[in-house]
Amino acid sequence: MKKYTFLLIIILFFLAVCNIFGQTKTYPFEVKKAGKGSQSLIFIPGFASSGEVWSETTAKFEKNFTCYTLTMAGFAGVKPEANATFTNWEKGIAAYIKNNKIEKPILIGHSMGGGLALAIAADYPELIGKIVIVDALPCLAAISDPNFTSKENNDCTSITGKLTAMTDEQFRQMQTQMIPRLLADSSMQETVIRWSMTSDRNTFAKMYCDFSNTDLREKIKSIQCPSLILLESFFVNMKPAIETQYKNLKNTDMQYASKGLHFIMYDDKEWYSNQLNNFLSAK
Repeated sequence: MKKYTFLLIIILFFLAVCNIFGQTKTYPFEVKKAGKGSQSLIFIPGFASSGEVWSETTAKFEKNFTCYTLTMAGFAGVKPEANATFTNWEKGIAAYIKNNKIEKPILIGHSMGGGLALAIAADYPELIGKIVIVDALPCLAAISDPNFTSKENNDCTSITGKLTAMTDEQFRQMQTQMIPRLLADSSMQETVIRWSMTSDRNTFAKMYCDFSNTDLREKIKSIQCPSLILLESFFVNMKPAIETQYKNLKNTDMQYASKGLHFIMYDDKEWYSNQLNNFLSAK
């Protein structure tokens, strides 16, 4: 009997050790880290984009900052997760900051990544030092319907069914038509299309539906940190509508690009770089 009791103790001890040392935190993204600066930058790419969209930016800033570049699960070849939602991704990024003890990082987000940056800064104001929003709005749907109200239990089955039913060729044709409307730099268009093609189709559809139902216009009242909003040149024609969406965001600097489309980091490089430099160097 003693023999079996001792064996049981050994087994329980072994399981406890495995539980303590074998656990690894999982997050809804892959991350690449570069640089060793005391101030950290966290780069969040946009919808269906790879973290590579920030490559030129991180190359400039990794000398003076520690750069964390994310690619979200299911996008641009990264393994998908079962329950991809905007809220879960927001919580995942916040958990990563807390668990890795990243002190007051500056979040830099493009498109949907900008939406995630706004949400994190609003829900976890104590975590974030500054935010940079690159061509994102608090409520995308409100551009066409200012009275838009998000649905509590939004049904994404229709859009998911349509997008997942497409053949690869049909999906490529759709992206080939769409991307030139978002990116003027023709040398980068095929790269961005490839990111979409290597994205998990179910994640693509679900997050498109989920983000389209996201409304942060009230939530951004809670943001306490300084913010820089960089918007594509076309949006200067919609200033009243854009600035109404951002009216609850305090301590912000809103700037409009002089040329190009949605991918400002490619289409208006010098202006974009100067804006970032000025904002990041300001005390």
